[in-house]
Amino acid sequence: MAAGKKPGGTGETGPSNQHGAGVRDDDLERRRRDLEASLATRLPNRLEGEDKARTSGATGYGQAFKLSSEFIAGIAVGIGVGWFVDRMAGTSPWGLIVFLLLGFGAGILNVMRSVGAVAEFGQGGKRPPGSEE
Repeated sequence: MAAGKKPGGTGETGPSNQHGAGVRDDDLERRRRDLEASLATRLPNRLEGEDKARTSGATGYGQAFKLSSEFIAGIAVGIGVGWFVDRMAGTSPWGLIVFLLLGFGAGILNVMRSVGAVAEFGQGGKRPPGSEE
């Protein structure tokens, strides 16, 4: 045995009796519960904010992907139709040029409709509720 240690194995820096340790443990347990209760009231708000930031970022990327794919799809369809017209009618490259421009315009129109900037255009005379002449 070491000269500085007591037979109970508590050493010089440990508590001198078991009753003192119980009081200290109870105090620490109470403080831990108080801290958990305090964090429980604050932590969900912080986590919701982080989740909202992640969700809005993901939503932003999804919206950007949707808009860009609608634009590119309009151009691709225009190119496809123009190429087909050129092959069938033998008007190369004029069908491709004309339908490429039409596809570009259709792509822009699709993007504007998705954003909501051109809601009533091309609806066959239907007007949104609340709009009067």
